[in-house]
Amino acid sequence: MEEKKADEDMTTMDETNKPAISESPSKLSSSFVSYGTNLHVSNHPVLAHKLSILRSSSTSPSSFRSTLREITFHLGYEATSLLTTREIPLTVPGTNHSDHIEATGSKISQKIALIPILRSGLGMVDSMLELVGDARVHHIGMYRSKSLMPVQYYNRLPKKCEVDVAYILDPLIATSATIISVAGILKKWGVPKIHVISVIASKQGLTELISHNPDLHITLGHIDEELNADGDVLPGLGDSGDRLFGTGPVEEDEEGLVHPSKRKRSGSLASEASTSIR
Repeated sequence: MEEKKADEDMTTMDETNKPAISESPSKLSSSFVSYGTNLHVSNHPVLAHKLSILRSSSTSPSSFRSTLREITFHLGYEATSLLTTREIPLTVPGTNHSDHIEATGSKISQKIALIPILRSGLGMVDSMLELVGDARVHHIGMYRSKSLMPVQYYNRLPKKCEVDVAYILDPLIATSATIISVAGILKKWGVPKIHVISVIASKQGLTELISHNPDLHITLGHIDEELNADGDVLPGLGDSGDRLFGTGPVEEDEEGLVHPSKRKRSGSLASEASTSIR
């Protein structure tokens, strides 16, 4: 009897001394650096690694597309953290598969639209739809004239705006004239909140964008310092539309499926090899 009572006392003591679940004072640092209220730039090592793949001249169109999707998912995950939810009732299956447990879930409360800027913005749509599958997709086509001014050639916005948040998708912000133009179109259409998601922006173009639209939210992968006289970001990505769809000059590798030890050497490599032998 005394042993049983001692066991009960120990059990009671253990339950009493169990620490309550509480928030830890040490939190994981955010993978995004905030520049003011509305600008967030990633400092995540995995994204930096993938960004190098995206920049590289040796990256094929297929690898460029898949890497852009992965980077967009990372950026989109952070950008959509500003969305709000509302409670909804739901049922959860019990362990015996016949009972269902009543519970409370969450659902995004805003109506969302994705606005890819043609052409290169198309490469960011699929991964954003994985995050927000109910989002509507409205396309706007823009090209840059010789004077570096944006020219609209396509617009599929419906007449009536029924959107709470619009995400503008474009891999590269150079002078920012295109983004400024699209933001103006969306504001005139009636969107109350606009969020720009881009992989790389020039410092000059970003400053211009914020000065014209201080209310915009912006999520970026990186800021490049240089913008040349032709309006190109350096080092940038090159022509992201051409690289995405393979419409630029692409070198075909006919030995891609051959083991490296069996591949033919190029003339330059053969020359180097013969020089080293001498």
